[in-house]
Amino acid sequence: MEQPKFKRWYDHDPILLQVINILRDYQTELHAQAEVFLLKIEEKVSKETIEKFYQMVRPASGNRWYDKDPVISKTVELLRVVPPEVQKAAAEHFLKTLKDLGIEPEIIKKNDENK
Repeated sequence: MEQPKFKRWYDHDPILLQVINILRDYQTELHAQAEVFLLKIEEKVSKETIEKFYQMVRPASGNRWYDKDPVISKTVELLRVVPPEVQKAAAEHFLKTLKDLGIEPEIIKKNDENK
C-alpha cells in the first residue's frame, strides 16, 4: 500500500501552506482578515450554512492550534474542505489582501524577529 504523498491536507500547495503558516504564526494579528474572509464566504452561502458546517467538522477535543480561536478555526476548516482549486484561489486572494493592506509575509517575519 502506497503512503500518502503529503502528511497534512495543506502540504500539496505551497501557497496554501504559506497561508496556513501565516495564520498559525500570526493568529491575533490576522484575526480581522480572517473575519473578512468569512464574511465574503457568508455572502455566497449564508452564515447559517457556515455555522452548521463548522459544528459538524469541529472536533470535540479542540486540540489543534487553530481551535483556540473560532474565527481562525472556521477559516482553516473552510479551506480544508473546499476543492483544491478553491483552496488555491482563496489562498492567493488572502495573500493579495494582505499585500493590499501593506502586510507582507516578509514584513511580519522581520517584525517577529525584532521582538
